[in-house]
Amino acid sequence: MKTARLVIMGVSGSGKTTTGQAIARQLDLPFVDGDDLHPAENKAKMASGTPLTDVDREPWLQIIGEKLSGAPDGIVVVCSALKKSYRDAIRVAAPDAFFVHLEGSQELIESRIADREHEFMPANLLASQFATLEPLDDTEAHVNVSIEKTPQEIAALVASRLQAEGYRIS
Repeated sequence: MKTARLVIMGVSGSGKTTTGQAIARQLDLPFVDGDDLHPAENKAKMASGTPLTDVDREPWLQIIGEKLSGAPDGIVVVCSALKKSYRDAIRVAAPDAFFVHLEGSQELIESRIADREHEFMPANLLASQFATLEPLDDTEAHVNVSIEKTPQEIAALVASRLQAEGYRIS
């Protein structure tokens, strides 16, 4: 049986944290919000409205990969993982990472984030995230799910998919 080392990915406002927590509960796995793993410089840069560069993200992606690989019984980690190169960087440390991509239209996500305030991810960076987002491909273990489903529906779907693919499910 494979160990579930999940990355819940998508643009800001797609529901990564809420859905990731629901998936972690469903699978009885620890949950880590990847935002908490950003170096202070990255947080300050994002809070000022400046998108991170690939160089800025390198240490963060390494930390994400190490968190995943260091979880012998599985883990759920939230990380935007917008580019294939970012996901590849994570898979250097955690080659068995499984990506859960939360998909939704820019309009839907804009409506969701209009009423919220995020510590270091202002809503005006959403367009840049959609511009950066690269679809997952067949070399990446993944499932794409619509954010029009509830977090609990997504968690059940993910659990079913993982079980069908031979992952250890609690």
